[in-house]
This record gives sequence, C-alpha cells and structure tokens, in this order.
Amino acid sequence: MDPIVKPWYFWNMPDNPGPTARSTIPAYALYGERHAFPDILHCERITDRAVLHDWHIAPHRHPHLHQFFFIQRGAVQITVDGMTHDLAPPVMISIPRLTVHGFRFAKGTQGYVLTIPVAELSDALAADATFASPLDSWGHCPATDRIAAPFAQIQTEHRATQPGRAPILRALALLIACQMAREMTEGQQLPTLGQDQRVKAFETLVRQNYRRRWRVADYAQALSMTPTHLNRICRQGTGLSASKFVETILFQDACRQLAYTRITVAEIGYALGFDDPAYFSRAFQRRIGLSPTQYRRKLDGEPPADEIPESALISG
Repeated sequence: MDPIVKPWYFWNMPDNPGPTARSTIPAYALYGERHAFPDILHCERITDRAVLHDWHIAPHRHPHLHQFFFIQRGAVQITVDGMTHDLAPPVMISIPRLTVHGFRFAKGTQGYVLTIPVAELSDALAADATFASPLDSWGHCPATDRIAAPFAQIQTEHRATQPGRAPILRALALLIACQMAREMTEGQQLPTLGQDQRVKAFETLVRQNYRRRWRVADYAQALSMTPTHLNRICRQGTGLSASKFVETILFQDACRQLAYTRITVAEIGYALGFDDPAYFSRAFQRRIGLSPTQYRRKLDGEPPADEIPESALISG
C-alpha cells in the first residue's frame, strides 16, 4: 500500500497573511475539517510544502493538531501570536493546538514537520501532567541528537507498511514529545500561553462528558456562561461552533477505536452514546465519508467492501 501523502496546510492557504486578529486567522485541519485524521501521525519534509508557497506560510492555527518542526539547516523566521522570532538551526519548534503561527523559510531550508492529533498526545502524557505542561505553550530548543534521531526513524517508518507500524510510530512520536518537553524545561524556553483558557476548559469538559451525550447547554451551565457565549468563544478559538466541536471530538474517538481496537462497530457506538448501531453508522458516514467498517478496512489496508451492506457488517 502506498503511503498517504497529504499537505500539512490546505492547498488554498492564502499567500498574504492579511489581518492578524484572532477572529480572522484561518483555522486549518490537516486534511480538511470534515475528515478525520487518517493515520497515527503525519511526517514530511519542509521542502515538500514550503516551496509551493514560496517558502512563506501565512499565519494560521490548527484546532486539533500539535506540530513539531525539526529545522536541520537553512534559516527560519517564525511568527507566533503576532510576535516574530528568528531561530538558528538546528532547532526544534513545538506548536500546540490553536496557536497562531506562520513561517518564513530561507530557500532550501531543510527539515521535517511532524503532525500529531492532540488526543494522541493528551492520552499518552495524561499520567504526568506536570511534565507535559511545557507542551501547552509554543516553544523551541536546540535540536540535540536525542530529538533529531527519532525524526529520521519516523520518516522511514511513516512511509513503510511493515508489521507494528502503528505502535512504533506512536512510541517515536511520544519520545520526541517527551524529549522536547524536557529540553524546553531545562532550557527555560517557555513562552506565555497564548490560548483562551475558557476554550481549554471547554475542551476538558467535553473530553470528560461527551460519551454521556451532554448538550451544549449542559457544557455552558458547567462553565457558568450562556450557550450563546460558549458558541462565540468556541468559534473564536477553534473556528467551530460548540456543537461541531463536541461532534469532532466524539468522532475522533470513534476513529481511534476503529483504528486501534477490535471492538465491534456496535460496541463503539454504544460506548459513545448511540443506542442504535445503524444510526451510529449513518452518523459516522455523514461525518467521515466512509462507513465505520469501510474506515477500519481502509486503515487495515484492505479493499473497501462496497458491495456488502453495512448492516451485514455491523458487528465487524
């Protein structure tokens, strides 16, 4: 199976960054807001995409993705939340979700960008929240061999289809994240958190309660605000309405369970609060574009069973 190659920014990302007010900053998902992240992570060379934008990436943010940049050689100027910084390679850069960031690379700059769904990192680092806290803020540190070496391994493994690919990629990504957090802590490269804490509080509540099928009004009440106010700050922070934000996290969980477990489609639906497996399958297909069984088969490298109705595979 050929490796999935996708842009790390939308193809129509504007060349001119324009105004930098948060309400006008585009919020990009790696693969489009309607599509779930199709792999454990994504890794590609800086040159694969930067050259298409004349080495200038306009300010933007990712609602559900964390990015690590490894700049090996060349030159890079990064703009974060309106502040510009010149960084000297070799350097590692950590960009958490919702952080407004843009780049100007010198032509020929070499390095890699690693993109990881936030859920992957938050689950893996949940046992040590204090250690993980440096990753809540953008930061940078010298690219030591301890950080650089796993990037080469990820690049090789990401393009391969060998057995054990998923756990190896997950382990390497976690190694990079932990080494980055350690280096940032030791180097005291911890800029001020630029995210709206209310959005983070909302996300925390969603991850704790979405399986209980809380309504937007329930979240608003827990946060001591009106649903209208919650919708407003959610749109400003993520580019999504509160209900779409909840839906995104719910179906991210569905995709992860389909990818990483052998739990049946019906059981996944029940766990996520869907009493009717057929309704869960229809909702999943509307959101993702594939039925749950087709999604699982695609990740397993199997041809889609389009000729088999989903009802016949609902336990698979």
